[in-house]
Amino acid sequence: MLRACGAAAPASVPALVRARLARPASAVASSSSALEELAADRKGLAKVVLKKGKTQIFRDGSPMVYSGAVDRIIGRPPPRTGDVVLVADGSEKPIGWGVYNSVSMFCVRLMQLEEEAKRDPASALNMERLLEERLCSAVDLRGSLGFPSTNTNAYRLINSEGDRLSGLIVDIFADVAVIASSAAWVEKYRQQIQSLVSKVSDVNHIKWRSSTDILKEEGLDMSEQKEPAPSSYSGTVKVMENGIIYLVSMEGQKTGFYADQRESRHFISTLSKDQRVLDLCCYSGGFALSAAKGGATNVTGIDSSGSALDLANENILLNKLDAERISFLKEDATTFMKGAISRNELWDLVILDPPKLAPRKKVYIP
Repeated sequence: MLRACGAAAPASVPALVRARLARPASAVASSSSALEELAADRKGLAKVVLKKGKTQIFRDGSPMVYSGAVDRIIGRPPPRTGDVVLVADGSEKPIGWGVYNSVSMFCVRLMQLEEEAKRDPASALNMERLLEERLCSAVDLRGSLGFPSTNTNAYRLINSEGDRLSGLIVDIFADVAVIASSAAWVEKYRQQIQSLVSKVSDVNHIKWRSSTDILKEEGLDMSEQKEPAPSSYSGTVKVMENGIIYLVSMEGQKTGFYADQRESRHFISTLSKDQRVLDLCCYSGGFALSAAKGGATNVTGIDSSGSALDLANENILLNKLDAERISFLKEDATTFMKGAISRNELWDLVILDPPKLAPRKKVYIP
């Protein structure tokens, strides 16, 4: 179990940090720069200086410092990917700190602003401590929203920028935590992240999933990385969301189940009573099952993945739904719709949640 938020700083926290923790809030607030004070003892800490007029967007909360916003980098030797760096305005006054990437179009992912460092100096320039604090806050927030509960044990615990940890997603499926990495810094702190997530209540297994295409743009060739640990979870896990049972494949798309669509699935259930429903690109049947549970008279799910539809059909049985009212068909969605038009088929409610269609890289047309 994670320690309670707000617990006393451990003895390993540097003396300067402990001294700042002991000082009154007014004394800390009056400091010209908490980060500069803390950085004084950090040899080789580089400073990424922003161009004039490019600061406000990051003060307002955007964590992605794109290369075009950077004027210069102060520090020798220059920072390496994964290094902690200060981020400063045009006058070289720190506005925050983050993790650096020498290859990505996002050269810094901001982790903490100057004002936050003043309030919480124990986490300033300290990724391990910051990770613990952010995960603790995420657990508390989900707990305040009622997760996990008796009818929902599948939910998103860490939502990347939404939880101030850009590039990191953690989904909980019963006692399995699936960690999705899409940033170089996440790979660097993999061991610490896994250790912290393993302490979350009810988590007994961890599945690590690296987004290889995105990480390649971050400068990481995952083919050179070590194989996953033997304890890495595989197979399927049975979960419940809004009272509906799902089999989730640990080998499926992304984290295996779109936990961030929970409220959308519930919304569909409220619209479906006495309706004919079509769920295109249905994957394992999330929206289709919600529609059936919501009282739809007929539900058809379409997907091109046979393995996904195998799960969808198992989900029908798990939820004891009438197979006469809900069915799944393996077919390309575009091909199916062309045929449906020719047959003059009609539905009251159509759900379309397709996979990514646009290329990741920009295509320049002369």
